[in-house]
Amino acid sequence: MERLICVMIGYVFGLFQTGYIYGKMHNIDIRKQGSGNAGTTNALRTMGWKAGLVTFLGDCFKCVFAVVIVHLLYGKTHADMIPLLAMYAGMGAVLGHNYPFYLKFKGGKGIAATAGLLVSTTNVWMVLICLVAFVAIVGVTRYVSLGSLAVVIIYLVEVVVYGQMGGFGVAANYLCEMYAIAAFLMLSAFFKHRANIQRLLSGTENKLSVGKNK
Repeated sequence: MERLICVMIGYVFGLFQTGYIYGKMHNIDIRKQGSGNAGTTNALRTMGWKAGLVTFLGDCFKCVFAVVIVHLLYGKTHADMIPLLAMYAGMGAVLGHNYPFYLKFKGGKGIAATAGLLVSTTNVWMVLICLVAFVAIVGVTRYVSLGSLAVVIIYLVEVVVYGQMGGFGVAANYLCEMYAIAAFLMLSAFFKHRANIQRLLSGTENKLSVGKNK
């Protein structure tokens, strides 16, 4: 039951569509602009760097807040499985971000929300590795999608390695669930980026560009 509650907590936080709300405040429906996606990259391309930054931070921290709530609720009563419950909350936040019911399940691609999970449940070195990899890949190729896909793969590897090293401090059966969640988040990101993957393979993927600042 605790797992389901944590997923629902995350989903509720994930429903806060930063890019969509920011766009509406400026009389723009981001779902009808650019790629039609409500995430950071489309906000950056269609509304400028400020919108992109606000969208990324909002989508990232809504996952962080969900994890904090889980710690407050279960930190004392379920201390032995808090890392696992935090990941369930993060998964819920990604699902809420990607599939918001009030927007006809048309949201973002979950990368910023996954970044929030990374920040709130791992250590600084894991965060830095993902950050450096993302910046390097996007800096060289200018493909945000490629950098995003690389990060979710690295995240899965990090979770498994860190877990096997005893970093999370949970029982083996909980570790298996954590690995499964990380794998699900990676597969979800690939699914949401399927059109980008096709364009990457055909050489027609859009490169990073910044729209007019609003």
